[in-house]
Amino acid sequence: MSSLYATINEKTVVITGANTGIGKETARELARRGGRIIMGCRDMEKCEAAAKEIRGKTLNPHVYARRLDLASMKSIREFAERIKQEEPRVDILINNAGVMRCPQWKTDDGFDMQFGVNHLGHFLLTNLLLDKLKESAPSRVINLASLAHIVGKLDFEDLNWERKKFDTKQAYCQSKLANVLFTRELAKRLQGTGVTVNAVHPGVVATELGRHTGLHQSQFSSSLLSPFFSLLVKSPEHGAQPSVYLAVSEELEGVTGRYYDVMTEKEPAPQALDDEAACRLWEVSSRLVGLEHEGQPSVSNPSAEGQNKAAQTNPAQTLGQNVGPAVSTVGL
Repeated sequence: MSSLYATINEKTVVITGANTGIGKETARELARRGGRIIMGCRDMEKCEAAAKEIRGKTLNPHVYARRLDLASMKSIREFAERIKQEEPRVDILINNAGVMRCPQWKTDDGFDMQFGVNHLGHFLLTNLLLDKLKESAPSRVINLASLAHIVGKLDFEDLNWERKKFDTKQAYCQSKLANVLFTRELAKRLQGTGVTVNAVHPGVVATELGRHTGLHQSQFSSSLLSPFFSLLVKSPEHGAQPSVYLAVSEELEGVTGRYYDVMTEKEPAPQALDDEAACRLWEVSSRLVGLEHEGQPSVSNPSAEGQNKAAQTNPAQTLGQNVGPAVSTVGL
């Protein structure tokens, strides 16, 4: 069956950052196809309003707003625990939320905001929901990445921008490279479980994600650049189609560890194919979010055991000291 007509009746979908932009349109389209939709958002007023709107437009009563602040490990754990307690199954997890080129803010736990929200937050959430995803197999994890990963670099000695001059563009690109590396490493660790993991660049989409880029902050850019920019970007509705495709397409059953540019599979940048870096990022991330102290994660990589002790960084060197305001938007 073509993804154009595929339905997901009786399937449960968790979508982060679903109150606006790509996330909201993804939630709406999957609700239209019969899914039970859990919208994880930081702003509950906007999330409740979006859920109500989607229920009205799709006539699907099973659309729910749940609080999730990806800039807070505590909030992520509370959200995941509620999902595990209330939901019999999770068939599709769409890690959609993100921040882009924001100021040098820190998450509640002291991480760089972009690395913390875009990568670490979704890393923790996905790991906490893995058992539920395995129980619901065949199931799917979809990570929204970006073409920006091509110029991304992982600085394992300073992932949180504490030692070098902060560069918000590079911080964003680093977080997007981490998304692709996480996708590939998780796919390896989940082989044989029936859970697939893929990353997707949705294209250039007009969402609130670019609120910090400065495009509309001057009369010149608003009046002169915006009309041309609008010709190049897609609406959130069109921007959601790649996520929907990866979520419902029967032809992608069993396909895992891949990177999609919109709806075409492509090879990611060379640094995103670095298996050693992907494994090292997993180990560092596990420690930063506290999984290794809990008997987590629930997936392991036996072939990597013994390789990474020298590669691990000291979490005390990568934790920030200042806590800034939390921001969570959607789309990439």
